[in-house]
Amino acid sequence: MSAPELWLGIDLGTTGLKATLSDDEERVHASAARRLATVREREGWSEQHPDDWWAAALACLDELARDRAAMGRVAGVGLSGQMLGPVLIDRGDRALRRTPLWNDGRAVRECAELLSAVPDIGRRTSASPDPGFGAPKLLWLARHEPRTLEAADCLLLPKDFLRLRLTGERATEPSDAGGTLLMDLRELAWSAELCAAAGWSTDRLPPVVRSWEPAGTVLPALAARFGLRPGLPVAAGAGDNMAASLGVGATRPGQCAISLGTSAVLCTVDDAFRPLPAHGFLTGAHAAPDAWLSTGVVMSATSAVDWLCALLGRTVETLGAEIDALHAAGRAWESPVAVPWLAGNRTPHDRPGARARFDGVGLSTDAAMLGHSLIEGVAFQLRECELAQLRAGIGTAAGEVRIVGGGSRSRLWCALIASLLGRHVTVPVGGDVAACLGAARLARVAAGRGDVAGTLGRAPRPAAVVEPDAAIADALAPRFERYLGAALEMAGRESIESGTANRGAPPFAHPSTRSDPPVDP
Repeated sequence: MSAPELWLGIDLGTTGLKATLSDDEERVHASAARRLATVREREGWSEQHPDDWWAAALACLDELARDRAAMGRVAGVGLSGQMLGPVLIDRGDRALRRTPLWNDGRAVRECAELLSAVPDIGRRTSASPDPGFGAPKLLWLARHEPRTLEAADCLLLPKDFLRLRLTGERATEPSDAGGTLLMDLRELAWSAELCAAAGWSTDRLPPVVRSWEPAGTVLPALAARFGLRPGLPVAAGAGDNMAASLGVGATRPGQCAISLGTSAVLCTVDDAFRPLPAHGFLTGAHAAPDAWLSTGVVMSATSAVDWLCALLGRTVETLGAEIDALHAAGRAWESPVAVPWLAGNRTPHDRPGARARFDGVGLSTDAAMLGHSLIEGVAFQLRECELAQLRAGIGTAAGEVRIVGGGSRSRLWCALIASLLGRHVTVPVGGDVAACLGAARLARVAAGRGDVAGTLGRAPRPAAVVEPDAAIADALAPRFERYLGAALEMAGRESIESGTANRGAPPFAHPSTRSDPPVDP
């Protein structure tokens, strides 16, 4: 009997790149990972060079290629990648500059200009203009680096740049393309009007194919280098949130997945395009047929914990143990209440310029308390995102939540989230590589080895199930109200000071504090 086929899934994250070899049962046979550095020349700036992504991919694939027999069994390649960052390439397919990432906040002025030019842009694209999206970044570059834009022949997304290097083909797909704000998602097509508002043109954008369709084959020289079969298909792939949702089988309306990584993202599957532009939601095409994904983004999640560890000279593991011990001792609720907007707030307040606050810091506050405040604050933001979706008729207050990402290794963090949402949380097997597994599912379909619905929507095996805890929920309730009051105050204050935040939309409020539903412009 011949050895079973394997699927190569590559996920380009913000802090690192991962590659896995998995089989049809999604057992991971081998994996490799490389860290990525982010350049922050100024406050609010965040950039990476595409060539560093490719170098990390080559290193991972060279590591996997040590097992030539396994690489020879690979039948297809799938890609997942961090979203929103515009990769500008010249006619020779070379990257022209470092890419400003999804959490780069410099283009605030340009957001106001774009909204003024296209007032209904939030209803046509994935979201209202935010500095993280592609179109405002293009306007910023036009103002500050016009020669770069003049030399640019095409705009790609991060994972599309990797596919270009793998296959020599330019292409993208709707789940990622929506984050440029250059695509009208009602038509799933590039918009000449939106491009013109951003100073761009549709002839400098790649062809769009569906996520599960092939978008090139591995170049012969690379296939030989890595021991891959000649002509291996590479699926179009998906944005990381969509790929991670696929990796846990969240493809049907009402299903929910949370990615707890550098950022935290609440992803709820919907059966229609229902944008929520007033509250900073990214509503995009899912990487599954006839499905949409409403995503609420918490800008700082594990990155907030990393920040505190660096500040205090602790490892993540050490701080995590201290937080667990604090909770076991019954002292967690003595911690300050944090609004951990270290990189601003996107959902649901849309305040990119806001920064974090700790309420209740005293001489007895220690490292564990600050750490608990941060993970609790991230959970509070996820609860805010869920409430905003429910008020808009997206999702359901019942049912399972599947949680993935590095933060899912903390059972306490999962328990806080489960208790706030009032739902049991499943941590799937392979959750730390869910985006790779989602990309591998797309590769299977692209290679003709699986039907779309059955392959993409299969439920994963659970590694753990975390139930809501009534005692934790009771302790969190008054702290959430304190958090919400501080968050609303911060959101209102910034709106007064800047005059541009949230583009005139009313702040989100807990249902108990207002009778009128939020109104999107």
